[in-house]
Amino acid sequence: MLKQLNETVNYIEKHLLDEQVIEKAMKNISVSDLHFKNVFFFLAGMSLNEYVRNRRLSEAGCELISGKKVTDVAFKYNYQSIDGFTRAFKNWSGFLPSEISKQRQCKIFPKFNFSIAVKGGNSMECKIIKMPKFNFVGVSKRVPMQFEGVNNEIVKLAQGITQNQMKELHRLQNIAPCEIVNVSYNSDAHFMKEEGYLTHMIGVLTTEVEVGEGLEKVPMKAGTWAVFPNEGAFPFTLQNTMARIYSEWFMTSDYELADSLSFSFTKMDSTKENYAYSEIWIPVVRKV
Repeated sequence: MLKQLNETVNYIEKHLLDEQVIEKAMKNISVSDLHFKNVFFFLAGMSLNEYVRNRRLSEAGCELISGKKVTDVAFKYNYQSIDGFTRAFKNWSGFLPSEISKQRQCKIFPKFNFSIAVKGGNSMECKIIKMPKFNFVGVSKRVPMQFEGVNNEIVKLAQGITQNQMKELHRLQNIAPCEIVNVSYNSDAHFMKEEGYLTHMIGVLTTEVEVGEGLEKVPMKAGTWAVFPNEGAFPFTLQNTMARIYSEWFMTSDYELADSLSFSFTKMDSTKENYAYSEIWIPVVRKV
């Protein structure tokens, strides 16, 4: 996986001006596009599209410093208008393109090189569980995308679940992990940016088809999930474990991300402040 990441970055660097550079670079990888893009995002802290955009604007800035005309640089780097390039460059660097040649300095975004740093520390527990087809059933709402900290809109969603709804959820849950779970889907930014909204559901897993009034249902196909137990400060430990799954476990495992939904559950410890046991369930398939 590490080799494929660096080969993709090298290909992008050699063909940076190609409008279809990402699509062409992805043809050379042996894992699914979904898996590759998610691993890249968690390691790089940005999507593949953002990386290419940043590299192009960085190289455009270098050319502006050397005295190239704004018009020539804009069209060279695939912008359809001077206004579009000017807005993008100003948002990225903080300066107008016309200012760069005068001040002889600009923001730089270097090419990435991926490597694995071997560190001592906590091991990562994982178990592989095969699941029959089932339904997520629960209460959902659109909430802001948020990578770190407590999402207050999700807290409000949980507080708004009625006693009747909770009673029905407990009646329906009949499949592991038999807990109240959190599942997110339909993200505006495809989970690649901390912007826009996503649909968040609080509910249960069930094989039942008929559900109570006021509850929503999301069907899932039979598949395999990798389960990662974690325990510690909430929500830091949960969020840190999610990052480690992509930056560590997926890098060396025989599995890749499947086209399904991840979910988690958390059980707060009443004897310790902001301390919890959680499990993260990630849909996976064996690598070909």
